[in-house]
Amino acid sequence: MRELDKTGTDGRGVGDERTPAGWHGSVDDFLVLAEEPFVEALSAHLRRCMGLGPDGLQITAWRNEFAVLKAALRDALAREFDASEWHIIFEYELPRERGRRPDVVVLTGSEVIVLEFKDADRPQAAHIDQVAAYARDLSEYHAASHDKLVDPVLVLTRSLDEKPSGRESRGEPPARLDPREQQPSPYKVTITGPATLADVLLALFLRSPAEPLDVEAWLTADYEPLPSLVSAARRIFEHEELPHIRRASSAGIPETVAELVRSAEAARVNGEHHLALVTGVPGSGKTLVGLQFVYQNHFGDTGSRRTAVYLSGNGPLVKVLRYALKSGVFVQDVHGYLKDYGASGVRVPEEQVWVYDEAQRAWDAGQSATKQRLYSEPEDFLRIGARKPWALMVGLVGQGQEIHIGEEAGLAQWNEAISGAGGDWVVHCPTKLANVFSGAVRMELNDHLDLTMSLRTHLAEDVQLWVEKLLTDDLEAAAEVSRGLDTQGFDLYVTRELELAKQYVRERYAGERDSRYGLLASSKAGLEEYGIDAGYLAGQKVQVHKWFYDDPDQVRSCCQLAVPVSEFQCQGLELDLPVFCWGKDLWWGGDSWHTRPSPRSRARDPHQLRINSYRVLLTRGRDGVVIWVPKGHCRLDATYASLVEMGLKGLN
Repeated sequence: MRELDKTGTDGRGVGDERTPAGWHGSVDDFLVLAEEPFVEALSAHLRRCMGLGPDGLQITAWRNEFAVLKAALRDALAREFDASEWHIIFEYELPRERGRRPDVVVLTGSEVIVLEFKDADRPQAAHIDQVAAYARDLSEYHAASHDKLVDPVLVLTRSLDEKPSGRESRGEPPARLDPREQQPSPYKVTITGPATLADVLLALFLRSPAEPLDVEAWLTADYEPLPSLVSAARRIFEHEELPHIRRASSAGIPETVAELVRSAEAARVNGEHHLALVTGVPGSGKTLVGLQFVYQNHFGDTGSRRTAVYLSGNGPLVKVLRYALKSGVFVQDVHGYLKDYGASGVRVPEEQVWVYDEAQRAWDAGQSATKQRLYSEPEDFLRIGARKPWALMVGLVGQGQEIHIGEEAGLAQWNEAISGAGGDWVVHCPTKLANVFSGAVRMELNDHLDLTMSLRTHLAEDVQLWVEKLLTDDLEAAAEVSRGLDTQGFDLYVTRELELAKQYVRERYAGERDSRYGLLASSKAGLEEYGIDAGYLAGQKVQVHKWFYDDPDQVRSCCQLAVPVSEFQCQGLELDLPVFCWGKDLWWGGDSWHTRPSPRSRARDPHQLRINSYRVLLTRGRDGVVIWVPKGHCRLDATYASLVEMGLKGLN
């Protein structure tokens, strides 16, 4: 056993700002540790992490953990001598995820066991999902855990159970294959109480032989989750590169950025005009690609001139990014930009590279005319570019998210703009768009410009497919897809009690300062009688930049669960787990989805705009989504029944 300092604590684990843990040491170290120095060490760590001290409830929880784990480890050590070499880590702080700290991590050698303690006698869904998410993220993003078995255990300190139980069935902890041979696992949670915690630890330990483990290397190993859009933007603007995220790399994001850089250089060197289209499914990282690319151009020059700008017609996204970046230059509103520089040709912008987010939603000529502009937005941009010695126009293209009137013309109008704007335009695009651009002087097809993997939902690529099948009336196929989502770490819940949904997300993300959850609803939901109003007038009162960005305890934060935002305010942004309020504007009619008629609407297809709105709203979550379907309407009764039939879990 290592020599202890005079306080009875392991000096390597206490008071060291370089160690991302409140206390760590071997089982032997822990068993001789006194309670007060332990509490002091964890309190100091909390102040380092969060800038605040623990309250009485937190200290009580630590004391309970201390007593329960000491008793369990004494029992385990009496039955298994090798347990003395296990390493115990309290309050390990997941890097870059302020406030996310598993209660205890036990390193047994080839096993990483994540313990989450709750002062309860019955498990709650939020607690089960919380510890499962810790295990998933350590397995996926923690470099020293990739080749280890990672198991989540929920410890109910008031439980009197005599035997441990699994997440889906009671009995011994689930058997697992070698992690290098298995497909993505469901990270099933073992639920236990104090009396049987030692049994659980030994059962998990004895499944595989112990191997030497470098504890210091584990504590300081790289942890590379996909940051939220706002976090990534802030990091870029602080002159830091985006982290080399395994998942982003496998999705081809670095190659996509590199292709855009090469296109810009070719346009500059050859004095040409280039148009590049980047396509991608929702959550595939298109916006991150655009921000990173503009950053490299904007800050890469030694002079003071700007060469690139990121533009979006998504007003809320612009507000949130400007608020996060504390800058109004890097990201600009596309409509205001074209008001200043389009059509007349009197003013010429500094930039020669433009990135237009959601380019398929660009206004057509009819909608532009309502704002006294002469051309469609694509033609306006290409006319600006034609006045430059060289130019690169980058369009980031989503799928099925046209939700405003005037956005329905799609990519075809970019081809029409090439003919109308003048100049010889070289088009770079994925192979699937080759037939769209007949007006290009030259085509360069490159499938690095097509992002097909969703990053927003960790391992849940199938969530996009589930939403697609759901909204195209194929409920049987949607049910099949939904059955696989839980095993990929994406949680789908449905409830008819809004307070249950709120309680779930509050419990799941308690104490996590960087996590975001909030209410979403369609702008035409018609739920005012339930206190849910996401309509146009209500939306004008929401300070959306504060809603997405402010800390959870701030009055205007989404985490207050007081005010919903609509598809117009959340598009292009994300939450860790939204509570989606299903409205009366879309209901299941037995064989298809129905919407209210809109005889006075100027939209080409009002029904499709509703479908697209729900597609946006259902794909905002990183960890999952809770769907609340109100009671009291027969149409919504059928909608709720259809969601249950598709295997969505109930909250109780």
